[in-house]
Amino acid sequence: AGGVDPNDTLVVDELTPLGFRVRCSAEYWERIVSIKHPAMRERLDDVRLTLTHPDEVRRSLRDPDVLLFHREVSRRWVCGVVKKAGQMGYLITAYPADKIKRGDVIWTE
Repeated sequence: AGGVDPNDTLVVDELTPLGFRVRCSAEYWERIVSIKHPAMRERLDDVRLTLTHPDEVRRSLRDPDVLLFHREVSRRWVCGVVKKAGQMGYLITAYPADKIKRGDVIWTE
């Protein structure tokens, strides 16, 4: 999920502090905000900032190739969920959270 076709318009193409880029197409972002997490519709800039300047990054307990980027915004957290494939990452989803999700901390500000 979240793969990017070379012809897609990218709404996310950000370099993370872990040294790899994360991408998300306009079409996939629309799916995130219309089906998965409508609360994120107007928060694309928060998601980009979460990927480029996270407070903390954790590895998913369920999938070692999935990283959870967290950034505190207005006393809540934005979580960007990224599937890493080689030197590229793809945004799977993004959502607001009351606390940082569990997982192994792999990077911290």
